Amino acid sequence: MDVSLVLVAGLILTLLVLLGLKRGGPVSLPPGPSGLPLIGNLLQLDKRAPFKTLLKLSESHGPVMTVYLGPQRAVVLVGYDAVKEALVDQADDFTGRAPIPFLFRVTKGYGLAISNGERWRQLRRFTLTTLRDFGMGRKGMEEWIQEESSHLVARLNSLEGASFDPTFYMSCTVSNVICCLVFGQRFSYDDEEFLYLLQTISEVLKFGSSPWGQLYNVFPRLMEVLPGRQHTILARVGALTDFVRQKIREHEDTLDPSSPRDYIDCFLLRVHQEKEVPTTEFHHENLVATVLNLYLAGTETTSSTIRFALSVFIKYPKVQEDMQQEIDTVIGRQRCPYMEDRKSLPFTDAVIHEIQRLMDIIPMNFPHYALQDITFRGYTIPKNTLILPLLHSVLKEEKQWATPWSFNPQHFLDQNGSFKKNPAFLPFSAGKRSCVGESLARMELFLFLVSLLQRFTLSCSGGPDSIDLSPEYSSFANVPRRKIQRTSESGHRIKTHPDSHTRKKQHELCF
Repeated sequence: MDVSLVLVAGLILTLLVLLGLKRGGPVSLPPGPSGLPLIGNLLQLDKRAPFKTLLKLSESHGPVMTVYLGPQRAVVLVGYDAVKEALVDQADDFTGRAPIPFLFRVTKGYGLAISNGERWRQLRRFTLTTLRDFGMGRKGMEEWIQEESSHLVARLNSLEGASFDPTFYMSCTVSNVICCLVFGQRFSYDDEEFLYLLQTISEVLKFGSSPWGQLYNVFPRLMEVLPGRQHTILARVGALTDFVRQKIREHEDTLDPSSPRDYIDCFLLRVHQEKEVPTTEFHHENLVATVLNLYLAGTETTSSTIRFALSVFIKYPKVQEDMQQEIDTVIGRQRCPYMEDRKSLPFTDAVIHEIQRLMDIIPMNFPHYALQDITFRGYTIPKNTLILPLLHSVLKEEKQWATPWSFNPQHFLDQNGSFKKNPAFLPFSAGKRSCVGESLARMELFLFLVSLLQRFTLSCSGGPDSIDLSPEYSSFANVPRRKIQRTSESGHRIKTHPDSHTRKKQHELCF
């Protein structure tokens, strides 16, 4: 018995050594910290904020660095120069998208988010064209957002001092915009199915940003057989997928080829047009997965950014006051804001940009992938290597920002108080795989936040010091806190900002 145990232990040790030697790779691989067989550098990473560890490791190993996330080799790109050189200057080499296990499990590799090659090219081109045709970044979409803003303001006014959670309202508001684009309809804030789906989307983002979610992406086969939260999340995503399939069936039953209503209608028409093309990418599975991609991506990131903005306004009341004064002067408190107002609101525009920079919503970026061997800065990035262009290192780089770790709207203002751009402002990434909904998100952030500050002043019973801007979850995404540190009762308060200088109504704003 003892001899058998020794032999088994010896075989395991030999296997681990061989795996470690095999993993050593070519001499032209970028440098990086040494790791252990099978688990790589996982034990070295801060499980709650791995990007912080990667940034620290780059101080010793340089801006192009190799690490191992379990058995998966990854090359990390650190700083604006390295990220821009890869994603923009060598865009064709870095268009690959990693087959993220959780998303692959949900979509089976279909859809826009993690596809590559001809599938990705066709779906991205079609998606960009179709969303623009339905007004993304244009006047038509502006009107949809203005209408949704009116629903939000009306709902807040109707509360008449009752306590409420802004997470719920921001998610409903933002989701309804993408629902108009994709499904051709908005949903009531009281629709129970809609609310359940929004909660599912929020839980998916939290799971993906938790240590448990990261473990799933590193060891997916193991996590499939272990008990845990991943099974609950996958079941809820299944319900979300069923909802999408139901909406597609409804569209099939009511489709008018002469008058497409939304993204689904346009895709169904393309499916019909190419039904005889054996290599077409326009089929039912790609439609389901792409709609799911758009719905997930178009809801939680923008609504989370708006929630973070509300916390910033409470923490920095002078900033909020200056924004309101600028908005009052340019727009007033009655007229709906328009995107063309942005050029006349440089301070407001600077604050919104700085909120995005400080929040750093997707710090590790959406992982790229080497579809073939890549030569970069004299190194070889072998095929099938994960590539992490660290957006955190760009948005917080000291040589790009005067005070990278502090909230400072002056980052986006020149000496005359005019808005100034910074090329290192890359919250939506860059290059050919940048966020497909960037123009929509920019429009939503500006119009929703200006509409809120026209009519409401945000304050907190615990005072600005009770606001904690650090994220509640921090890994794939920085998810803002729903609760704050308090020394006394209550939560945040919203006060109306009426035409007179008095402020009458109060609402509890509970994070």
